[in-house]
Amino acid sequence: MKVAVIASLLLALSVAPAAAQPIESFDSFIANFEAKALAAGITRETYQAAMVGLTPDPGTPELVSAQPEFTTTMWDYIDLRASPRRITNGKAAMERNAPLFATIGERYGVEPHLLGAIWGIETNYGSVLGDTSIIRPIVRSLATLVHQRRSRLEGDEADLIGALQLVQRGPLDAQHLVGSWAGAIGHLQVNPSNVVKYGTDGDGDGAVDLQDSLADALATSAVFLLGLGYQPGVPCALEVSVPDGFDYLLADRTQMRPVSFFAQKGIARVRGEAFADPNLPVFLYVPAGKDGPKFLMTQNYMVLKGYNLSDSYAMTVAHLADRLNGASAFADDWPRETQFPNIAERKAIQEALIKLGFLSGDVDGRIGPISQAAYARFQSSRGEVADGFITKASYEELAAATR
Repeated sequence: MKVAVIASLLLALSVAPAAAQPIESFDSFIANFEAKALAAGITRETYQAAMVGLTPDPGTPELVSAQPEFTTTMWDYIDLRASPRRITNGKAAMERNAPLFATIGERYGVEPHLLGAIWGIETNYGSVLGDTSIIRPIVRSLATLVHQRRSRLEGDEADLIGALQLVQRGPLDAQHLVGSWAGAIGHLQVNPSNVVKYGTDGDGDGAVDLQDSLADALATSAVFLLGLGYQPGVPCALEVSVPDGFDYLLADRTQMRPVSFFAQKGIARVRGEAFADPNLPVFLYVPAGKDGPKFLMTQNYMVLKGYNLSDSYAMTVAHLADRLNGASAFADDWPRETQFPNIAERKAIQEALIKLGFLSGDVDGRIGPISQAAYARFQSSRGEVADGFITKASYEELAAATR
């Protein structure tokens, strides 16, 4: 996934996956998927040994609909996954592996604390890798996901074929190739299709083992991030202050502008530091509206969304990386008392925005950047601060506007 593909993520909605809907029995799926696997280069012998006789993982459908990055507020997600304890443990874990992190950083140019943050968020610095309630054979997990046909079916199919390619390559068979319920492998949880593409031997033993070799895991994720367009030496996010009267319609992730554009409009670093590069392309991001922290985001932030589409995930990785590197907590707190609309109210918000001419498309109750931008335009039309932050009060305001 190169820069052009990352750019397309600027318009993607960071929402919960759609409900899964199988169209055939699991046994029929196993039989029918064989042709697709063989067309991708999997041998019949590999397929039969890995897939025939599998039963679906009964816990997977529930996990699909309960991913925390899509079901909790951004601040709750950050509080849990970049907690003081996680920061302390991460500094200790990186110190224990300081020569390895230094070597990987020098070899690939990916900031070591960023890799450390992904390691911490994905597997709590490797501590969960021996937990069989979390780490399980991924061929079964991915077969279950493909059978369930969740919204990222194409990606799940690619990962199932990737897992079969890894089994075919060896030395691990389908029972010993393990990972998360979604098929991600090893310390930094890379999905199988990207292990096939970016898997890197970091320790020089001639094999790529993301489960038992931290060196391989770090090297693979570094190469993966570079493949997504990571720019060495560029931060992911800069917390900033925004002056009164600022036009929040400029908080538009579809258009990158130089830092100098925002600096000329009064935006500054929250602790008074100078911007290192006034020409750096960024966009302004206000995930919790005018009353929450505000950020200038770089291309590297969008790279993190290539690793995991969730804004909560990407923001947490960026923040934890900063904290592991000695930075302070956010200067501004989150609006923690905010009340949010339920699914019926979210649909009503979209219906109202469509009726008022600010939004086009389907009504699905998924509030992401497109709905937020439409709401910002509505706010601007009424002379309000157009921060696009949709809350319970937004529902009430739009309901009144369409009566």
